[in-house]
Amino acid sequence: MQLRHVRAAAAAGGTALVSEVDVKALDIADGYPVNKWIGASPRNRALWQRLRALQGRSPVRSVFSAEDAADHLEYRHNGEVVLGLGAAHFMDGIAVSLPVARQWQADSVTLERSELTEDDDGTLERRHDTVDVRHLSAEPHLDVHLDWIRAARREGVTTGSRIWDSCADLYPHLTFLPRVESRLSGLNPHWVVPVRRTLERLEEAVAAWDPASMAEPEWRTKVSPEGETRKRVCRFTDLDGETRTFDLHARFTPGAGRIHFRLVPEKRTIRLAHIGSKVRPEV
Repeated sequence: MQLRHVRAAAAAGGTALVSEVDVKALDIADGYPVNKWIGASPRNRALWQRLRALQGRSPVRSVFSAEDAADHLEYRHNGEVVLGLGAAHFMDGIAVSLPVARQWQADSVTLERSELTEDDDGTLERRHDTVDVRHLSAEPHLDVHLDWIRAARREGVTTGSRIWDSCADLYPHLTFLPRVESRLSGLNPHWVVPVRRTLERLEEAVAAWDPASMAEPEWRTKVSPEGETRKRVCRFTDLDGETRTFDLHARFTPGAGRIHFRLVPEKRTIRLAHIGSKVRPEV
């Protein structure tokens, strides 16, 4: 019974079961509902209670409850909107399916993603791409993902505050202004994974950077400077007390998420001044 594998994943890492519908409403196989399986034995009932507890901790809207998520981000599979699979990709998690059709008998599922992004001039653009989400519907799939599940448990970076506390270990080639701590501690929970991913890409780019031969790193995420009219709102007090412009920025979504920084080639680092919503004049 494949629901057993959800528990195996939970045992390997701190896990919550996110589902668009009540799992009890699903069919394990054609004509065999979960409810019938639960009543088949006391062992099944005990397993069901544990699965129910996992789902109760994290309803699907806890992933996509940000006001702009519904309008800004959509995932489809074979043309159909898939909220659960999309939530698994958005949260850098793993999707779980019952193997009731051939398409679910795989350790990875390809989704079409549609994302509304905001350029620096405020122009909205809808971008389309395909992404792969980790997937589990049978015991061999668990073996494929077991190292990732255990690594995710070790990292345990699930809040903005944990990102700040782990900066030195996770991002040794990045430096941060003290003001970033408060931005991370107040970070929208739905932005934690996107911010973590973007910081990882910046770290990879700077780690490979040779300032003697390249003016800036070869970015692994979209990075651009602010226009002249907005640079004045990107000035912050640097570590030495001088006010400098931190107009280079990477984006994260959903919404107008920004990570602002400046290059510090003499130390082969970039210094981050802002993580959060798009910088406004009042910030």
